[in-house]
Amino acid sequence: MNRFSLAVSRGIARVTEAALGPYQTAVIRIGFSATWLLFLLREFPHRHELYGPDGPWSWGLAEQLIGTNKAFTALMWSDGGIWFESVYLLAVLTSALLMLGWRTRTMSVLFMVGVLSLQNRSVFMGDGGDNVLHLMSVYLVFTRCAQVWSLDARRAARARAAHARGERVTDRTGPVLWGVLGFVLIGATLAGRMEGDRLIPALLWTVWVAQALWWLTGRRAKAGEPRIMLDVVTNIVHNGALFVIMAEACLIYATAGWYKIQGSRWQDGTAVYYPLHLEYFSPWPGLADLLTASGTMVMLVTYGTVLVQVAFPFTLFNRRVKNVLLAVMITEHAVIAVVLGLPFFSLAMIAADAVFLPTGFLRRLGGRAARARDRLLRRGGLAQAPDQQAHERPEATHVGFGT
Repeated sequence: MNRFSLAVSRGIARVTEAALGPYQTAVIRIGFSATWLLFLLREFPHRHELYGPDGPWSWGLAEQLIGTNKAFTALMWSDGGIWFESVYLLAVLTSALLMLGWRTRTMSVLFMVGVLSLQNRSVFMGDGGDNVLHLMSVYLVFTRCAQVWSLDARRAARARAAHARGERVTDRTGPVLWGVLGFVLIGATLAGRMEGDRLIPALLWTVWVAQALWWLTGRRAKAGEPRIMLDVVTNIVHNGALFVIMAEACLIYATAGWYKIQGSRWQDGTAVYYPLHLEYFSPWPGLADLLTASGTMVMLVTYGTVLVQVAFPFTLFNRRVKNVLLAVMITEHAVIAVVLGLPFFSLAMIAADAVFLPTGFLRRLGGRAARARDRLLRRGGLAQAPDQQAHERPEATHVGFGT
C-alpha cells in the first residue's frame, strides 16, 4: 500500500471511528445556549416589544414577510398571548437544559426551534451576533456535543457502571419525551403549520425518526453490527457539522476583514474612532474618550483588527500562530462587549471562536472547574460519586441520537 492510500485509509478511519472535537463541541454548546439564555432573560421585560404583539414589526408585517421568504417560526402558528408566552418560556427552558447537557439531542432540536421562531418573527431586531446564533443553532443539531461536560455523559457513565454490576437500566424519560414531541410534530404537520420552509420540518422529522431507530437498534438488535453502523453514520454527520462550523467561523472573519479593506475609513486608519463616539455604542463615554485620545492608538487598533481578521483563516495551518491570534480575537471581543456595549454579540463570537481552542487547554480548564466543584461539594458536606467523574472523559461516554 502506497503512502497516499495509507493516508486516505487513516483519514477515513479517523472520520468514522470517533466524533472529533468532544471538548470543542461541548464548549460551543455551552457558549451558544448560555448566550441565548442570558439574552432572553435580560429582555424578558421587553419580550412583547421585541417579538410579541406590542412590537413595531406587527403580526401583519411578519405574516407578509414570512409568506414571501417562507421562513420557519412557530410564533406565526397563533397570534394569542398565551401561545407567545409558551414559545418564549420554551426557548428559555431548552436553552438552560441544552447548556446543562440534559437529553442533548432533543434539546438541541428544541433550542433551534426556539431561536428560529423568535428571530424569524422579528428579523430586524437582531445584530451580527444573532445571525451567528441563527446558523449555529442549526449546526448544533448535527453534532454529538454531549460527550463531555454534560448530564448525558454522567448518565451514560452511571448506566455503564450499572451494566458492569449486572443491573438492568431502563430509560423511561427518553421514550416518553420522544412520544410527546412526536405527537406535537404530527399535529403541527396535519394542521398545515409546517408549510413553507421545507428544510426545518424535514430536519425535525429526520431527527425524530433517527431517535426511534437508535433506540430500537440498541434494544432489539441481537448483533452489534447495526449499532456500529449507526455509530459510524453519526460520527460522520458530527464531523461534517464540526467542519462546517469551523468553515463558517473562518468565512465570517475573512469576509469581514476583506470588506473592511474596501472601506475608506479602514484604509486611512480612523474607522475605530467613529463607533466609539456614537451614543448608541457608548455606554462608557469617558472610556471611549480615553481610548481615542491617541491617534496612533486608533490607527494601530484599526489596522490590527483588519490584519487579524484577514489572516486568521490562513493561520490554521500553524498551531502556535493560530493560538496567538485566537487569544487576540477573544480579547478583542471582550473589549467590544464592554466598550461598545455589545455583550451578546461578543459572547456569540467568542463561542464561535471556541471551536479552535486547543484540546489540552480545554482539558486543563475542565480539570480546574472539576476541582473547584469538588471543593465546593466537600465544604457543603457532599461527596462526589465515583461514577460521576467519568463524564470528564470523552472515551467514557456513548452519546448519540438516543440522547
